[in-house]
Amino acid sequence: MYDEAIAERVRPLLATKPFTERKMFGGLAFLIGGNMACGIVGDALMVRVGADGYEAALTRSHARPMEFTGRPMTGMVFVDPPGLDEEGLATWVALGAGYAASLPAKGGGTASPARAGTAAPGRARPAPRTR
Repeated sequence: MYDEAIAERVRPLLATKPFTERKMFGGLAFLIGGNMACGIVGDALMVRVGADGYEAALTRSHARPMEFTGRPMTGMVFVDPPGLDEEGLATWVALGAGYAASLPAKGGGTASPARAGTAAPGRARPAPRTR
């Protein structure tokens, strides 16, 4: 389960990159080149910061270790809702997207032109406005 309102705020922040969405970890994950950049679990943002960025990420306000089995997943953090204001969300999404983009693309996980930067399956995007 994940907060769709947060997903709607993340999508435009990734719009300049081809990304895909996948249900993972009981929530929704955003992938760049088949590598997870960030996602939403419940009302928290999950961000992949990598092992080298992990300790620094945990020093930031509202960040905590990502734990699913009682053990932290090194290189992944959760950011709680108070840290997801406009500036905070943009910063965290950029951090995760930058890390994911730095990794070699995975085969089969790259965005196809039809799905790149689009809503999840079954969710139509409104047509762009013309003036």
